Amino acid sequence: QSAAVKIEYDYPERGYIYDRNKTLLVANQTSYDLMVIPNEVKPFDTIELCTLLKIDKEFLLNRFKKARRYSPRLPSVLIAQVSKDDYASLQEKMYHYKGFYIQKRALREYPIPSAANVLGYVNEVNEELANKSDYYQQGEIVGTMGVEKQYELLLRGTKGVQYKQRDRMNKIIGPYKDGDDDVAALPGSDLTLSIDSALKEYGELLMSGKRGGIVAIEPKTGEVLALITAPSYDPNLMVGRKRSPNSVRLFGDSINKPMFDRGLQAQYAPGSPFKMINGLIGLQEGVISPHTAFRCYGGYRYGNRPNEFMGCHCGIYNKPIDLQLGLAKSCNSYFSNTYRRIIEKYPDAETGMNAWSKQVQSFGLGNYLGYDLPTGQKGLIPNANFYNRYYPAGSWRAVTTISNAIGQGEIQTTPIQLAHMTAIIANRGYFYTPHFLKAINGEPSLDPKYIERHQTAVSAEHFEPIVEGMHDVFKYGTGRSVNIPRLEMCGKTGTVQNYIRFEGQKIELEDHSIFVAFAPKSNPKIALAVFVENGGYGATIAAPIASLMIESYLEGGTKRKYLENRIMNHSLQQQYDKQLNPELYYEARE
Repeated sequence: QSAAVKIEYDYPERGYIYDRNKTLLVANQTSYDLMVIPNEVKPFDTIELCTLLKIDKEFLLNRFKKARRYSPRLPSVLIAQVSKDDYASLQEKMYHYKGFYIQKRALREYPIPSAANVLGYVNEVNEELANKSDYYQQGEIVGTMGVEKQYELLLRGTKGVQYKQRDRMNKIIGPYKDGDDDVAALPGSDLTLSIDSALKEYGELLMSGKRGGIVAIEPKTGEVLALITAPSYDPNLMVGRKRSPNSVRLFGDSINKPMFDRGLQAQYAPGSPFKMINGLIGLQEGVISPHTAFRCYGGYRYGNRPNEFMGCHCGIYNKPIDLQLGLAKSCNSYFSNTYRRIIEKYPDAETGMNAWSKQVQSFGLGNYLGYDLPTGQKGLIPNANFYNRYYPAGSWRAVTTISNAIGQGEIQTTPIQLAHMTAIIANRGYFYTPHFLKAINGEPSLDPKYIERHQTAVSAEHFEPIVEGMHDVFKYGTGRSVNIPRLEMCGKTGTVQNYIRFEGQKIELEDHSIFVAFAPKSNPKIALAVFVENGGYGATIAAPIASLMIESYLEGGTKRKYLENRIMNHSLQQQYDKQLNPELYYEARE
């Protein structure tokens, strides 16, 4: 195009985002950007313009320099998101300012101050992206986190372009080539997510005063019903001109980490819920049957030295314990025996470890799950190479790695991985890759990878005794205090030790509280994992949260208001404050 042609963009409306029940999660509000084409600017009253925009002169001149550096001939955003009131007074005076004009644009708005970690936010296109891209210009809007980033191409639509003809005096005299080259804007697609915003908001309330993550999945589809990270933030804080100062504050909060999605990114030892995987692999490998019984003598002795003993709280002393009872009472001895048999079935520890590791990984542990959000962590499931790095090859055995039997030691998982593992058990062995997108413009439209059914390395017939053991956890095991018999819940508590190092000493902090569950037992509708950092026993905080969420999802609310109030008002802030002063723990031990 020659200099006699002016390009004007017509910005499409960005797509709306809804939850699975058609609740609006993200909409648009109108905003106004003051644009500048540096080469067309004539001398103007800087003081007046600064007063109209409520900015200082230095800021204005810096923005102007930046615009000229980007391009003297192309429009740049001088001031983004001018408020409605400022727009009105500016509009009257625009004729004084040659080379400036006002561009209408849509800003995001969040009717429900929740789900920030799923939705993400949009950001202004910076110089670097504008220079790399043949679509974006500086100052336009682009999705930067969450669904906004993942589905940017669907949400943004396509901007329209109009070419205007100018005369020698630079005045616009009409469309260029009768508008033949003009392109109309195409609005962005509306997205429906798998999230149930009522369930998500409820989970956020239950997590107030706590740190951790909750992930809930619909087992038969792999749709993520809730992804909760605590503490979180109001997504409206990341909109408009207040985005910049808020962003600095939120990202800079290294203590509470509100921008860190604990549901996807936090890696914890899974603790006892991992026993179910060892039970399943034991059955698959034929080293145990559902009726195989082991005895427990207050723990598991795996060597002759005094410290080669793993304690156990199952409370069943010197009586035969089978698989179902072992799960219900979370017996460490039962699963240590089983794990040892799996590894020792093979000619050497390396072969046994690799066979075990491969089967564990078929449950989506130790790897990215392939869900459709741009953040995550792999976790860790060790294999023989891993141990060969720490011990000379051939010198380690099953008992060297015995903590893997009970989900401690080297194993690391994320909450979404544990929720996914629980959904697989609910499905008796098959799964769909977890995902957040349900429909585009109201039409179900999924990437083929989210509708492909997968199997684990463990055959379907081995899942029933594990499911029954999880059901017994609620009937008479560690989850009995929060059982609702009519809902047929199945679950597993976990309590995970954690330490920090302080002045060369290993200091034990409060345990992490974990609970995984699904319901109902047959035809499950929801599977979830709850992690509460430093929450103590799994049965204390994580189990009630899981139970309340299942009840709320399946029955539209809870009748157990006393339990709901106890959990909502239970703050762990004192624990978290104490961690900032490890010497308090230190003194307590002296």
